[in-house]
Amino acid sequence: MTEYQKPYYLLFNSITDALEALGRLDIPAAVRVLEDAQIQAEEIILEQE
Repeated sequence: MTEYQKPYYLLFNSITDALEALGRLDIPAAVRVLEDAQIQAEEIILEQE
């Protein structure tokens, strides 16, 4: 069974960071944060299989 807790928290915290960057109107930083989180979460899921 795949464990979703670690990638969930990773994505949740990254969304929070991206929203803070958007609040500063730093769109490139928000995009980077979300892209990095997506890659990391995918790697975590794939490592579990």
